Amino acid sequence: MINLNLNYKLVKEFIVRFIKEEIQSNGFKKGVIGLSGGIDSALTAYLTVDALGNKNTKAILMPYKTSSPESVEDAKLVVKNLKIPYELVDITPIVEPYFNKNQNMDKLRKGNFLARIRMGILFDKAKEFEALVVGTSNKSELMLGYGTWHGDMAASIYPIGDLYKTQIFELARYMNIPEKIIGKKPSADLWPGQTDEEELGARYAELDSVLSLYIDQRKTKEEILKLGYSKQLVDNVLHRIYITQFKRTFPPVAKFSPRTVGIDFLYPHDFKR
Repeated sequence: MINLNLNYKLVKEFIVRFIKEEIQSNGFKKGVIGLSGGIDSALTAYLTVDALGNKNTKAILMPYKTSSPESVEDAKLVVKNLKIPYELVDITPIVEPYFNKNQNMDKLRKGNFLARIRMGILFDKAKEFEALVVGTSNKSELMLGYGTWHGDMAASIYPIGDLYKTQIFELARYMNIPEKIIGKKPSADLWPGQTDEEELGARYAELDSVLSLYIDQRKTKEEILKLGYSKQLVDNVLHRIYITQFKRTFPPVAKFSPRTVGIDFLYPHDFKR
């Protein structure tokens, strides 16, 4: 595994400044966070409080009936430690009527639907709180496409979006986030027993090493394999990057402006008079 260590004092200072500048440059003073009780949302909450203050940071807890009770407990622990306002919105009565009418939905469809409902609630609460939605996605998730398009990936800003998951753990320790949160297995908690690493097929230390070699160091697949990484791991990572590229770009726009396609193409009759 390659060394992904950073100067976490500087990283923290940079991200705190980023949050403050991005929020204020858009005419806002406050941030809203979907707090799940996991390490990413907890770390984002701590950073946002440092940037905006606890009165200007609001957490929204959005459990579903199958959500782990521990997740809600851990989210409330973060709220208590940071002394920030919060709301608990049980999304079960919101989504159940839809699930009942669509009995053939598999767990992935249901998980995506839950994520999009949660983001819809977050943006509504952001409007109520006069705030922006502070996203909690990290670099590992973004590059692997491990997130719901227009769900948890639909935030206003990504403060930790350039930190790999292994770096998230280290920054969380530097910021004294409770070990109870740091030590549990990463999970989106979209269905009972779900874990990130089981779904992704490898440990984050392995995934992040290959991601960094390929993305940051611009090494080819062949060069990475020569370093001793298994073909299965490398193929898995590169495949995920390629097939989820659409999640990392704005939707394509069909351009009809005169400069793009030519005036004669758009207005043939007008210019032949």
